[in-house]
Amino acid sequence: MSAQRPPCVLITGASSGLGAALARHYAAGGARLGLVARRADALAALAAELPGEHLCLPADCGDPSAMRAAAARFMGEFGVPDVVIANAGVSVGTLTEYAEDVEAFDKVLRTNLLGMVATFQPFVAPMRARGSGRLVGIASVAGIRGLPGAGAYSASKAGSISYLESLRVELHGSGVKVVTIAPGYVATPMTAVNPYPMPFLLPADEAARRIAAAIAAGRRWSVVPWQMGLVARLLRVLPAALFDTLFARAGRKPRGLPL
Repeated sequence: MSAQRPPCVLITGASSGLGAALARHYAAGGARLGLVARRADALAALAAELPGEHLCLPADCGDPSAMRAAAARFMGEFGVPDVVIANAGVSVGTLTEYAEDVEAFDKVLRTNLLGMVATFQPFVAPMRARGSGRLVGIASVAGIRGLPGAGAYSASKAGSISYLESLRVELHGSGVKVVTIAPGYVATPMTAVNPYPMPFLLPADEAARRIAAAIAAGRRWSVVPWQMGLVARLLRVLPAALFDTLFARAGRKPRGLPL
């Protein structure tokens, strides 16, 4: 990041949960922020409580044209960002057997995966031209194996992990770092509805602090908290037959269209 000016950070899904916690963390460190979310009123309320100069950029990350417009406004005001965090995400329980859940699959994949692509796309060429920057994708431990009742969410996060790896390789040697963050459970409105135990649950502000440290270090892959990193490694190598037996009766998020 440049030492000549405050760092510039764009965050999607900034109006609540982890996104708002990340905004508070970076604002406290003097960063100038671009705050992206669908709810303009929530963005304005957040910006009003933050120290420093920030832009509210109401947009749906699932709309590529809206994201291009938000990116153009951000770069027109603050220049090419130092960090772009594709954090926006939705989650809901889904079951393929129900026709009405197809709409939920579409919404989750469009927001969590295609929204990440739409978030990064306007910044890749400017960052490459400058020779620096960090593109940060918030994936999930849920993307490592397909979890029952969470087909849409697991698929979106597995897709995000693979997409981020592809992008990282594409930008190798350019000076632009691609950082994949795979959180475990973070205390947010998204997880508040989960009707099952959530091991190693982190407060949002602590998760934001740890994520920001991983971003600053330019890590390719980071699981937060570290205990979930051990779980992630185990999930990767667990034989399919054992995985099926252990997770067939796992707790499931309630069905219904995501907000």
